Amino acid sequence: MTKKGTKQAGINKRSPDEQDAGFGKKIRLRRVELGMSQEALGDKLGISFQQVQKYEKGTNRVGASRLQQVAKALSVPVAYFFDGDKHSREFESLMFEDSAFSFRLLRAYNAIHDKSVARHFVALMESVAAQEASEA
Repeated sequence: MTKKGTKQAGINKRSPDEQDAGFGKKIRLRRVELGMSQEALGDKLGISFQQVQKYEKGTNRVGASRLQQVAKALSVPVAYFFDGDKHSREFESLMFEDSAFSFRLLRAYNAIHDKSVARHFVALMESVAAQEASEA
């Protein structure tokens, strides 16, 4: 019988895994979407910004109760962090290689308050993407 958290067959059951890394990406994406700093999120959660960094990088596991606190602090349902959720599909396309650029793009889009301008912006981006795809 093994103790909780001990290694079994070379795998530490308490080590972060791919799902934790996915939670971290979604935490970061939502935090940036809201224009919130790691320090501000840490303050809401009662933890340091370094701990927020570790969650976002997938270095530390995000427990169920902490995930619930994060969801509340980021104004999303807990389901947002799991695959298949509407919000995760909407933002998944923004998580490409140059994530710094995608975050800048998302921030700029969120700063547009005129819905008509936002629609024109999206139409322009879709047009450019379609033209690039047809040239490839």
